[in-house]
Amino acid sequence: MTIKQNIYLKPLELADAEAMLVLRLSNQAFLQPVEPVRPNNFLTLEGQQEHIALGLQKQAEAAAYPFGIMLGQQLIGRMELSNVIRGPLQNANVGYFLDRAHQGNGYVSEAVRLVTAYAFEQLNLHRLQAGVMPRNTPSIRVLERAGFRQEGLALRYLQINGVWEDHFLFALTAEEYKS
Repeated sequence: MTIKQNIYLKPLELADAEAMLVLRLSNQAFLQPVEPVRPNNFLTLEGQQEHIALGLQKQAEAAAYPFGIMLGQQLIGRMELSNVIRGPLQNANVGYFLDRAHQGNGYVSEAVRLVTAYAFEQLNLHRLQAGVMPRNTPSIRVLERAGFRQEGLALRYLQINGVWEDHFLFALTAEEYKS
């Protein structure tokens, strides 16, 4: 995908498992409070290989598109279009995380813009949506800067770190993207 601010999205492959493991381990304390409980082997090389392999399987089924967020040759995060639904809905969920050391530089905002362009221009999706916990104001700002609008509050929407958490729901349609 197009490079902007030295950021680009690279389709994840099994060879990225070691770099993803290093990224996950160095961000575990930062990410754990905002992510679902993971399998016991998630923070192992085998666990990352399995996680990437599952993403690749879903990509082969056109149900998900996992990317690495790259700064030059360095993997600094993950971006994914997941739960892709075709037919009359033409929808996908947007999810991401960025290395804590690289936050505040606009990198994830640029990555969201890149994946949004890919979703609407290459995959011809009609709608993207994202859920974010109300206390995650940096992520809310990222979505708003990318043109997503808040649609509402879903109570006890996702189980995060073992607790059912409310989430603001954000969305962007192809028509909004083009305008």
